[in-house]
Amino acid sequence: MSVLQIENLTKDYGYNRGVFEVSFSVAQGEVYGFLGPNGAGKTTTIRHIMGFSRPQKGHTYVNGMDSWEKASEIQKNLGYLPGEIALPEALTGIQFINMMAELRGLKDMTHTNYLINKFELDPLGSLKRMSLGMKRKLAIVTAFMHDPDVLVLDEPTSGLDPIMQNIFIEFIKEEKKRGKTILLSSHIFSEIDATCDKISIIKDGRLISTFVADDLRHSETKTFKLEFNTKEDFEKFKSNVVKEEKLSTIEEKSEQNQVKIQINDRDINDFMSIIADYDLKFISEIKFTLEDYFMKFYDRNIDIEGVHK
Repeated sequence: MSVLQIENLTKDYGYNRGVFEVSFSVAQGEVYGFLGPNGAGKTTTIRHIMGFSRPQKGHTYVNGMDSWEKASEIQKNLGYLPGEIALPEALTGIQFINMMAELRGLKDMTHTNYLINKFELDPLGSLKRMSLGMKRKLAIVTAFMHDPDVLVLDEPTSGLDPIMQNIFIEFIKEEKKRGKTILLSSHIFSEIDATCDKISIIKDGRLISTFVADDLRHSETKTFKLEFNTKEDFEKFKSNVVKEEKLSTIEEKSEQNQVKIQINDRDINDFMSIIADYDLKFISEIKFTLEDYFMKFYDRNIDIEGVHK
């Protein structure tokens, strides 16, 4: 059974704002990436998973329990890190940590102290005077302090410096090894790509693609950039490549004698035999990234109904 199950979730705020027929599931021990820009519908979906909002249509479940009906029970074993942090400014960091520990009935602070040290949190200062980065660290500590089995993270590294972002990514990998189930919502390609097993892309409140991350990382389609030493070889290659069914040209730069081609991985040896007849200045493989795939959907208008999920 899936730990997180979202079924046809719809919440229409009007003016094409909200989420519409969103469905996906997160298996136990899986890190699931929820990728999209601000305003795409990520936080709205998470608010329904947390039981903060009631769907107009569809359901969200955590460990088989309806999020709206069983919110308080679900949250006992769930760690939630919101995208926007609102903390009681009258308290110090340590007072807030102690308050959260008391609310959760947490007596053993060993894991909490481990988190404080790992994320280099100084909890003694007042929340009113804390920097955004320090507040984010405090939110991370209190989200993970009870060592929950399910983690729902909304833009978790917002406000952290690059070093601390990397520490957080390594921490997520550690939690994954421990069998935690994690939903990671973000617009940062590097943290999604580094941690996630599956990824969904959301646009205008609708899922437009869902895929296994390794399928993208190990795509059979390869892209190469070639530059020829002479205009003659460049023109010769252009005319001959049309006859080669295994090669397809995706970009030409005549003034630089450059061309980009795509080929299936199984035909690489044939490709190398073909280009051996030409005088090349250089050849380099262009890696296809998560950002490249994402921008296919956000660079141009697409027919959402026609996207393969």
